[in-house]
Amino acid sequence: MARFSRGAALAAAVLLIAGCSGGSGTDEGAADEPDDGKASASSPAPQKLDWGRCKATSEGPAPGGDWQCATLQVPLDHANPDDGTIGLALIRSRATGDADERIGSLLFNFGGPGGSGVSMLPSYAGLTSELHERYDLVSWDPRGVAESEGVRCRSDKKIQAGESVDATPDDATEETAFFQDAADFGAGCEKDAGKLLSHVSTTETARDMDLVRQALGDEQMHYFGISYGTELGGVYAHLFPKNVGHLVLDAVVDPTADTVGHAKNQTLGFQRALDNYLKSTGQDPQEGTRKIEGLLERIDAEPLATTSGRELTQTLATTGIVLPLYSEQSWPTLTSALDAAEDGDGTELLALADGYNERDPSGSYGTTTHSQRVISCLDQKQRPSPEETKKLLPEFRDISPVFGEFLGWDTAGWCHDWPVPGLTDSPEVSAPGAAPVLVVGNTGDPATPYEGARKMAGELGEGVGVMLTWEGEGHGAYGSGSSCVDSTVNAYLLEGTVPKDGKVCT
Repeated sequence: MARFSRGAALAAAVLLIAGCSGGSGTDEGAADEPDDGKASASSPAPQKLDWGRCKATSEGPAPGGDWQCATLQVPLDHANPDDGTIGLALIRSRATGDADERIGSLLFNFGGPGGSGVSMLPSYAGLTSELHERYDLVSWDPRGVAESEGVRCRSDKKIQAGESVDATPDDATEETAFFQDAADFGAGCEKDAGKLLSHVSTTETARDMDLVRQALGDEQMHYFGISYGTELGGVYAHLFPKNVGHLVLDAVVDPTADTVGHAKNQTLGFQRALDNYLKSTGQDPQEGTRKIEGLLERIDAEPLATTSGRELTQTLATTGIVLPLYSEQSWPTLTSALDAAEDGDGTELLALADGYNERDPSGSYGTTTHSQRVISCLDQKQRPSPEETKKLLPEFRDISPVFGEFLGWDTAGWCHDWPVPGLTDSPEVSAPGAAPVLVVGNTGDPATPYEGARKMAGELGEGVGVMLTWEGEGHGAYGSGSSCVDSTVNAYLLEGTVPKDGKVCT
């Protein structure tokens, strides 16, 4: 079982696969209150970071010589800083332009939650060459992610075995297996993470961000958050409004949505993207959707064979359909995979599902979904029971016959029998007194539908949330082919030019 991710790293992976294919929340209580923007008496003094050459990590090879890495120690529990520390892995590349033109550091979070900034930033930097002239580009692996006390909840063998579990159970036997698999995953996370499992919330990561800012020597936080990174940026702005410098939030998560609300948003977003894809191929969206629905029903009854010897199940097929919807450039890959599946060959859809699930040809899996789950299950208080979810399924099916059941069942299965309680229904992102924050929404975004950007701009508050709309496709707007979006974002970050609220790039 894999919840659909909200991250730029996944969108980038789509393009790689297309190129080589053959054919939320914040903690409860006082911890939510905005700070004065300065280090408190209980906060550690800003650390001096020991930057050195980056090494290969569990997520990928070492980047080139322009990149430096360091480790920042932060409290395990910000409310009780004497309870010990954990290390956060950081990466940076110094500004390439004249020193007297340097603005400061630009911190990136690429989403998930659970995406590794240390592995992602070097590959993303090519899109930001103009920003790189005046900013040090910086990212990090948030707590619980990759090189920052990353969590691994089960072995590769168990991950592959879990892929045989039907994520849209049809009978009592499949339902029992579905929830037992979820409970087993949570138990594995608890065994691996220990105390950390209760300290990977978005609020704690936002507080880590301010310690990163201090360690970098920046008076203000300049930040580029993508997908889940927009929720993190909103929480940071709420906690530290006086420290907000230039904040860009692109591919925006709806901060008002609870667990069910997020699932409905994604159901709507992916069906909308599927409709747009079908139109691009000359198909009627309703007829094309019914055809794909029929294919998935046949695969549910009898999984498809693949050239690897593994079977393509309905769950893997749905995952394989989802991945190319993250980028319009990968739509031809989806066409090829669906055509092959209609002919009885599941190889291409399975390759797409493996790309989503971070499975390499050797059978090894990445851990992004492990980190995503431990963070989101700590953030989210709302956890529908199996009975409550069953009552919601007709509504999910109405929104999308292809994705509705998958995401509907996910509301109960994702955090079923989780070892620690969730914290809130939705994050607090109001940031009165903060500098203007640029909120970028893409009307065709599948994973973080456009409506979420409008909600974020409104929740940040009047005079803070500034809305920029791109009428495009795919997950995210910046670097996706719109010179209007890119120039507007660059002017904001480099010159402090705030566009008119409501500007539209077509």
